Amino acid sequence: KQKWLKENGYKNVGWDNVTQLYQKINELLADPNEDELSLEELFLQADRIGQKYQTREEINHFRQQLATEVNSISEKLDKQFPEEVVEVVDFSQKSRSSSHSRRSRKKYR
Repeated sequence: KQKWLKENGYKNVGWDNVTQLYQKINELLADPNEDELSLEELFLQADRIGQKYQTREEINHFRQQLATEVNSISEKLDKQFPEEVVEVVDFSQKSRSSSHSRRSRKKYR
């Protein structure tokens, strides 16, 4: 993209050239280019390509194996890092801190 900008006369010298270059760079950054896919998009594209060459049974078998593996990893993590304290947050009651802080305020006259 830098070479293209240079070849098409965009320069970093002179106020008009700088503003044109700045605007063009913003346009290039705003335009999603298919050549530059995000990591998530690459994984989704690879998954779509892989599914073209697999039967429904192979896909289901892989998903079942993946779920089994994820569950075993989860169990190992739970054993290694057990949660001893369960945190419960009750949002149904009004906050007591605001009324408490009002009573504890000092009044100056």
